[in-house]
Order: sequence, then C-alpha cells, then structure tokens
Amino acid sequence: MATPDEYDSPYENALWLHDDLRQQISGTILERAPLLTSDTVAIFPYSGPEPLEIEYCNRVGQLLVQLVAMAVREGRVDARSGFIADLNRIALERRLSAQRLFTFVYLLERTILDELALSDSLGATTEPWPVVAQLVRRASIDVLAAYTDRVQLEPAEAAVIDRLTTLYTRVMMQAVLDKELQLAGRFGHALSLILFDVDHLARINRDHGYGVGDRILERLGILIRKYFRQHDWVARHFEDAIAVLLTHTEADQAAELAERVRATVSNRLGFTDHRTDRLVEITVSGAVVNTRATTGHTMDAEHLIVRAEEALERAKQQGRNQIVRVDDYPPT
Repeated sequence: MATPDEYDSPYENALWLHDDLRQQISGTILERAPLLTSDTVAIFPYSGPEPLEIEYCNRVGQLLVQLVAMAVREGRVDARSGFIADLNRIALERRLSAQRLFTFVYLLERTILDELALSDSLGATTEPWPVVAQLVRRASIDVLAAYTDRVQLEPAEAAVIDRLTTLYTRVMMQAVLDKELQLAGRFGHALSLILFDVDHLARINRDHGYGVGDRILERLGILIRKYFRQHDWVARHFEDAIAVLLTHTEADQAAELAERVRATVSNRLGFTDHRTDRLVEITVSGAVVNTRATTGHTMDAEHLIVRAEEALERAKQQGRNQIVRVDDYPPT
C-alpha cells in the first residue's frame, strides 16, 4: 500500500486509488444499504424546522446510498445521470432545500464510515482505512457537486468548477473546508491549507496583454494539480490565487510540497513576449497554515482562511517568490 508521501506524479497518486479497493467499498455500501438508510433516517427527519415523513426520507436515503456507492466506484458522478435527475425530482416533491439535502448526505457519510470502520478488511484498524475514509468523503462531496450542477442553484455563486482553471471554485472549497474541519474535529486529524498567489499578475497583464494573465492561471492550475493527490482539494481562491486543502498530511510535508510548487513555477512557468523577445519570469508567493483538532476545540474555517491570507501578505511584503509557514495549533 502506498504512503501519503507519494505525491511526485499522477501515476504514483494512482497507487492510492486501486480499482479493487473502490469496488470493495462500493459493494459493501450497497450490501448494507438498508441498514445505512435506516440508521441515517432515524436522525434526519428532525434535522430541520419541519419534520419530514419517514417514508419520504427512506426514498431519499435509498437513492443517496446508491449515488455514494456509484461515486466511490466510478470516482465521479455525472450531473446528467438518471440518479441525479431522480434526486432532483424527489427533492422538489417536498421542496427539500439544498441545505437539508447537504445535511442528509453528511449524516449518511458519517453512518457509512461508522459501519465501514467495523469491517475486518476495510475497518479503522486496517492499513487501507485512511484511503477508505477519504474515498467515502470525496464521494459524498461529488454527489453534492453533481446535484448542485444539475439544479443550477444560484449559478453565479454556486458553480462547482472554475471555467478558466478547471479547478474547484471558492464557493465549493468553502463548503469542503467547513466539512473537513468538522471531520477533523471529530477524529483529531491534521489539516493544512495552502494559498498560492501569482506575483505581479496585474503588472504582467498591463505590460503584456490581459490574455497573458489568463494563460498563466490556466497553466498554473494544471501544474499545481500534478503535485497533489487526487483526493486533495485544489480551488481558485481569488482572481490570481489558488488554494489547496490537504488532510492527513504532516505539517513538514505540506510546507515541503508548497516549496516544491513555488520552485517549479519559478523554473518552468516563464514565457517569452514575442512582441519584444523579452523573457518574462513568473513566480508565486505562498502560505501554509497547519492545524490539528484537539478535544473540546472547534476549528473555524474563516479563522483558517484569514491566517492563510495574512501569511500570504507577509510573503509578499518580504519580497515575494517565497513561502510563509504558520503552525496554528490550539492550546492543549
């Protein structure tokens, strides 16, 4: 089994995502679907201001179990699939809000992980458990992303994929960060947030044309994705900034990865302005904030983002083209 430090290439990342493991997880979820549905439905109807009928919740739960199993098995969920269309239709029957549906998926994810944790071959005491947990968590997010895409809720704000960089959007990253912080608080996991910002992008656009900036961000998105695992989250944070969320990653390793990205950008992302034959160097400033939950301490997503943005600003003030690291651990 691969270890978390195998980040060097997409091919090595694939070691973490064996097809047979996906099939085994998916098969176990489907095999235990009635139990998973009933355990989740026992909690969900009372999670909102108005109780929902048990029969209706069972229908939603049965469909969501199938979708999560599909997402684990296939690694994605097509927003155009019949299952997502059915989910949208069922949600409209009771005007089930996106917030309550998201709650349902989160409760189902917890139920699935609790059930899988007891498995002899996949459970919490086995070697593949960290990957099993990540695949289930990623699957639940993929289901929600596909549903959001399908119904196009507030498309200006709730888009899942940034068209230019093909990375996740800031809105999507915010939802993922909130969810991962809850899980980290529950299980005591380490978590790191990295921000990269292209140095002097406004000046580059002014001097070499505004299309140049877009091409730089597009290439930067492709480059950064290659350095991180498939189940890490990479998103466009601001106009010229990219965020990366790492779970189950040690602080030193997160800082090392950020530094390697910075060095690679400096070495490879430059371009020649053909109007002047001038070589234009591209660099990024970066920030790494590492944290870990402790018993009785709740981590706040906004606090983590603010710390990262403050560290990024320090990197710029100190001369740019560097990484500032912050270890933000709560008191023990």
